[in-house]
Amino acid sequence: MLYMSGYDLNSLNEEQRKALVATEGIVLVTAGAGSGKTRLLTHRILYLIKELGISPYNILAITFTNKATNEMKERVVSMGGQGVWISTFHSMCVRILREHIQNIDGYTKNFSIIGDADKAKILKELLKAENVDDDEKDKVSKHLENIKNKGLDIDEYFDALEEMDKNKNLRIYRKICFAYEEYLKKNNALDFDDLLNKTLFLFHNYKNILKIYAERFQYILVDEFQDTNLVQYKLIKLLASVHQNLFVVGDEDQCIYSWRGANFHNIFNLKNDFTNVQVFKLERNYRSTKNILNLANNVISNNKERMEKNLWTDKDSGEGPVVYNAFDERDEALFVAKTIADLSFEGYSYNDFAVLMRVNALSRALEEGLMSYQIPYKLYGGFKFYERAEIRMILAYLSIFVNEKDDISLTKIINFPKRGIGDVALGALQQEAGGENLIAYLLSDRFKFSKYKTKLEKFVDTFKFLKTQVEILPLVDFVKKVISSFGIDEAYAGKDDEAIERLGNIDSLLSGVQEYVNDNEDATLGEYLAEVMLKTDSDQIQENGVVTLSTIHSVKGLEFKVVFVVGLEEGIFPLARAVYSSTEMEEERRLMYVAITRAEERIYLSYTAKRYMYGKSSPQTSSRFLQELGIVDRKRTKIISNDFVESEKAEVFDSGLVVGDRVSHSRFGEGTIVNISADGLVADIDFDLVGKKSLMLNIAKLEKVEE
Repeated sequence: MLYMSGYDLNSLNEEQRKALVATEGIVLVTAGAGSGKTRLLTHRILYLIKELGISPYNILAITFTNKATNEMKERVVSMGGQGVWISTFHSMCVRILREHIQNIDGYTKNFSIIGDADKAKILKELLKAENVDDDEKDKVSKHLENIKNKGLDIDEYFDALEEMDKNKNLRIYRKICFAYEEYLKKNNALDFDDLLNKTLFLFHNYKNILKIYAERFQYILVDEFQDTNLVQYKLIKLLASVHQNLFVVGDEDQCIYSWRGANFHNIFNLKNDFTNVQVFKLERNYRSTKNILNLANNVISNNKERMEKNLWTDKDSGEGPVVYNAFDERDEALFVAKTIADLSFEGYSYNDFAVLMRVNALSRALEEGLMSYQIPYKLYGGFKFYERAEIRMILAYLSIFVNEKDDISLTKIINFPKRGIGDVALGALQQEAGGENLIAYLLSDRFKFSKYKTKLEKFVDTFKFLKTQVEILPLVDFVKKVISSFGIDEAYAGKDDEAIERLGNIDSLLSGVQEYVNDNEDATLGEYLAEVMLKTDSDQIQENGVVTLSTIHSVKGLEFKVVFVVGLEEGIFPLARAVYSSTEMEEERRLMYVAITRAEERIYLSYTAKRYMYGKSSPQTSSRFLQELGIVDRKRTKIISNDFVESEKAEVFDSGLVVGDRVSHSRFGEGTIVNISADGLVADIDFDLVGKKSLMLNIAKLEKVEE
């Protein structure tokens, strides 16, 4: 038996051990949910160090969340593996860019990282400058994401697009994308996608920089490989180009981020891009009961684009799934709350529970239901802590002490607290600066003659003084000094609930700074800001004593003893748009699979007969996933129905349409209704251009065509 410092190969099952000892070359492990991949990854790192004598300095492990990174670091260090570079993709790239970004014209190592809110604000300003409507912002943002997730040049991207689409707006979109890039460069700022792309640019154009890292990392491990986008895949290939020892763990059944560029086909691409790829399957699940795994296997087996695997466990069957057929969203919420209250009396703690929804719009009724039973909860998938107004304001203040080119942050805080610098005054001030960065202008001799000198004199003097303190004061004390010196705490003072909550959030931020210092003794302000910008919801989930109320996307990688999946209705889960696309439907199904496999002991599934959404109450149809899960077998499934619901559902939905009517659809054009279901909810329509389609009449926006 090999046993060293908590590291025990006998704790691994046979398939895990086979994968672990295959240390040379390219290894792909398809790891089902709850199959112990973290244990495998940490033991493999220790095996390389302790059995093969590899220096920790020569090992790189890449994860997808800060939570996973911290968990892996703790495990590896506790087993004697100090010194291994373990980080997320974005954190790895920040570290590389801090060392080498000066090779890219216009950037310095003190660059700022902007979040989604700042990105949206910048695009809004650029659209306004071009007299383009705000409604185009999301389209431009999507083009930018496509360009950056695929690692493309802006001209290359739009040239290809214009060959297929003659949309006249593409020209202005191209111009705004270029303007956005120039704006960031002027401010020495990067968005999240830039962190990856600028690193890839360095590797492609400065082979000496790539050589430093490709030669250093003899062994590379990548977790959640199915969530890599094209740029991340290219980075991995380049990093592995020297030693060709790459170990990736992934599960295409859990790829739920294609909307932000994740491409599970990278799992299949790996086998094409490298020779002699070894493949191992992990199908034994250590998390869930047999009944829960049966549900997961049933639903995911309906997907076509996947490697065949079947989760199994030697655990007991456990409690059967419970399906609740609610009257409406309030009934559903009260069922969830009452069940949690009942189970808490049986010994469960509140942080054992997760209430999962496909869309955040369902949260209101659920929150009210939990409050009615006085059950503490925390909502995830809404405003993240670091995106709250008071927190973003403090982070913007801190940012200008690190990056003096950061006009993005300066324009955010220059009139907070109020200094009489509104939009008009700010525009005039920028004209005075004449293209120079505002901070540099405020610190220059020229500013002495500005008509805004009196209004901003105290702000500038405070900035100058604190600039001398940033490397002298301990980090927590400096942050406190910034908050008090600029009067931020006083600006939020008050006795109402909102003021109390904002001040509480500021206290929480200071606690977070102290925790960061405790974990990173010699950390700089710049390093702290980079860390908080990369934090995600999942880093904070499962606090002691609160129920987790969350979108499914936010709980990826987590587990709970009891899981509720709510809103299982057609048009909500799966989303209505997925009905028209097999690719999108498979992603919805993967989301369902992820939701189910978060559960360890019990799972509850609910849907409503009617739901109030988008300004009206509409009859609902149960999700197709309930049929795919196999819940029709009442011997294994406890199905709870509200008697009033049964009679309500018996009513026929009246769409005002009949067989033979001509209708028009925004996507499919005109067609003729050839059949309507007995409950009036589904119509078969023969469209003139695309043929026969089945649409839900309570969701599809059809207009009757008068002949």
